[in-house]
Amino acid sequence: CLSPMAQVCMRRAMASAAKRICLSPMAPTLQAEALVARLDLISVEDKAGAKGLKKIGTHNGTFQCDEALACAMLLTLPGYVADVELVRTRDPEELAKCDLVVDVGGVYDHGKLRYDHHQREFAETMTELNRNVKLSAAGLVYRHYGKEVLQSICKAIEANPPAGFVPVPEALMPKLYEKMYLGFMEHVDGIDNGVNPFDGNQVYRVTTSLSARVGRLNPSWNEDYSKISGGENAFRNNRFREAMKLVLTEFIQHFEDMVTSWWPARAIVEQALTAEARKAVHPSGKVAVLPSFCPWQSHLFDLEKEGFGGLTQGEVLYMLFPDSSGSYRIQAVPVEDGGFANRKPLPEPWRGMRDEKCSEVSGVPDCIFVHTGGFIGGNKTLDGAKAMAAKAVEF
Repeated sequence: CLSPMAQVCMRRAMASAAKRICLSPMAPTLQAEALVARLDLISVEDKAGAKGLKKIGTHNGTFQCDEALACAMLLTLPGYVADVELVRTRDPEELAKCDLVVDVGGVYDHGKLRYDHHQREFAETMTELNRNVKLSAAGLVYRHYGKEVLQSICKAIEANPPAGFVPVPEALMPKLYEKMYLGFMEHVDGIDNGVNPFDGNQVYRVTTSLSARVGRLNPSWNEDYSKISGGENAFRNNRFREAMKLVLTEFIQHFEDMVTSWWPARAIVEQALTAEARKAVHPSGKVAVLPSFCPWQSHLFDLEKEGFGGLTQGEVLYMLFPDSSGSYRIQAVPVEDGGFANRKPLPEPWRGMRDEKCSEVSGVPDCIFVHTGGFIGGNKTLDGAKAMAAKAVEF
């Protein structure tokens, strides 16, 4: 039988889950939803509570993405599953009562479980991954606990596996750890520390980053707390809980996509990139064909680095694959994973052309289009897409 307080917490968790389902009917299903739902059961307080509870400390007041993500990741770990509370304060005496402290206190010492990055002398980066962006509290927690966090999420996914799920081998964990840092964590570190993501002039602003969305969960300057039980601090603490749920949901979604979509695609990409398969498409070996669309870019870059099938870096120029209509796409390989510049864009005279005009200019029947940017085009048949690729290679 649950205690009255536990019953209240459980009702809150169930209501929160129902609210997420109602408000986001098209949102992807989280296989690790239980890890997010647990955050509704965590007590968020201004002072350290009863003895016997593990305590994670962070600062009070306005919150940012980095400490919300740091705390949320820690709360997925087996050691923080039960009998834990989160203390939001800047009082040194209260922080001293905490087992672990993030983003406050002026100390980075893994041995003492203190993870602040605001010290004047602090200059830590993820050197182990050859990155030079200064770490935030989230980056520090990820450095020391990231692999355990990913393993916790893996176990939650394996307990409720989606159709076609391929178990993640232990040997893959270092690669997943690196990809999660590069693809998710690093931008949190950069934004929190004011590191620009570019070296030239800023062409446009991005105002919908994860950090920006967390920031908007803070109460406004003219918020009316008069009718809120517990006043401003209670209101901010509840909003901090929502921030943790937001960042953990997106963290898990990103990781789930890697283990349920990206990882199973590797075998398909490997098959397409064998020397025999590539040379059957074009004698140069610079074109590959996928039997069906799947996430391929990062696998291609990884396999090139590994020298798979005799591949050299920069060798493959175009990837062909069927689209949802039964036609075929030809996509230029980018210079770097996720980048916009391409190794060899489709020929300039083809760009912006459609249908018969595209076929006339390219000399290839059944063309559908070539994008004005030259990074992708389409043809009604696989043979047509191959012909476009052959001409593009030789252009």
